[in-house]
Amino acid sequence: MADVMDILDLQQPSTELTKEALLNSRKKAIFDRVKAVKRPEGMHREVFALLYNDNKDAPPLLPTDTGAGYKQVKARLGMKKVRKWEWEPFTNPARKDGAVFHHWRRTSDEPKEYLFAQFNKQLNIPTYTANEYSTHLKSNPTKWTKPQTDHLFELANKFDLRFVVMADRWDRANHGTKTVEDLKERYYEVLSILNKVKSSGDKKVYAYDAEHERKRKEQLTKLFDRTPKQIEEEQMLLNELKKIEARKKERDRKTQDLQKLISQADQQGDPAPNPPSSRKQDKKLNKKKLQNQIRPSRVDSMVNLESAGIKFNDLRGTGVSLRSQRMKLPANVGQKKTKALEQTLNEFKVDPAPPPTDEVCNAFNELRSDMVLLCELRTALADCKFELESLKHQFEAVCPGKTLNVPLSLINTPNIKQEVMEEMNVDELSQTPTI
Repeated sequence: MADVMDILDLQQPSTELTKEALLNSRKKAIFDRVKAVKRPEGMHREVFALLYNDNKDAPPLLPTDTGAGYKQVKARLGMKKVRKWEWEPFTNPARKDGAVFHHWRRTSDEPKEYLFAQFNKQLNIPTYTANEYSTHLKSNPTKWTKPQTDHLFELANKFDLRFVVMADRWDRANHGTKTVEDLKERYYEVLSILNKVKSSGDKKVYAYDAEHERKRKEQLTKLFDRTPKQIEEEQMLLNELKKIEARKKERDRKTQDLQKLISQADQQGDPAPNPPSSRKQDKKLNKKKLQNQIRPSRVDSMVNLESAGIKFNDLRGTGVSLRSQRMKLPANVGQKKTKALEQTLNEFKVDPAPPPTDEVCNAFNELRSDMVLLCELRTALADCKFELESLKHQFEAVCPGKTLNVPLSLINTPNIKQEVMEEMNVDELSQTPTI
């Protein structure tokens, strides 16, 4: 230590031992010994350093970001006054009993209608008079009476057509027992009759098949109540059915291959070998035949446009399914048709994913099928134009100095007629072909 003090040119402490120096050193040693915290045996130094900070303070019981942590919270106090709040009463327009509620509101804000009142959507439940019921709505008394029908529409107004709740709150003591299907069937029957009778804008006829709904629920109940043994047996039968269909397809494929071989053998026969000279003559004759043959028409080889369009699958499988699956394109629609369909939807500014209601699903599928047919017709029209142009060039090549004009009788619609006339440069005054 003396050497270090000499190197640093520092004053060396006195080497004289006094009573006060000895007492101070002992007190310091005792204080340091008490304050120091010994690292537990077996604990790594890095872990121990996380438990205590530089001041050797004990860790906090709860996580905090204040104090000696990484963050220092600083209060930002402004000079403005805090806006005043008041505990004010308000009413909800959806409540018909005049209930008064309270909430906090700033005094500077203007009084407005309750914010969540906009979500109170009321259904338009039709009403009828006694004369209308006796004239149009009277049903079989064994099924529905006027008090039962009145009670049905009362529950419909009260519970907003939640038929499951309506069936639960049905007054069985006075009106007998009714199921959910019975309530739906009677309600939609009355609604359809009223739409026909009353001069309203909604002329839609509602059809509800209660018997089909009952059978569907029975089938779902049977499907849900299957035992593991029955499920295993059904899966085994499905696997066997797949094997049978695969064998049938393989047998049909072999039969078709055999029929092709037989037909080829019947057409070709067994010709005798020709000498080399006759082979050369046959080759020359074949070349002449190929030159004299007319190129096959592209119009004749076109696909039948009556079968064009998209055939959407009817999803009637067991279990629950989304209605939007009905708008999904079938797997047999190629990528080329899909892109053409997307371009046509963009061209006509149609939403590619409309809300999947029952009517929208049917109309959207029919629209896309018609759009695919439109694309096929455009392709067919282009092929016809190309065919006419190619025949015109062939005629001009065979008969130089002459021009072939297309007769207007080959053109059906005025729009297509004008387009073809512009393409082929047909004189509109000439109604017959001229050479």
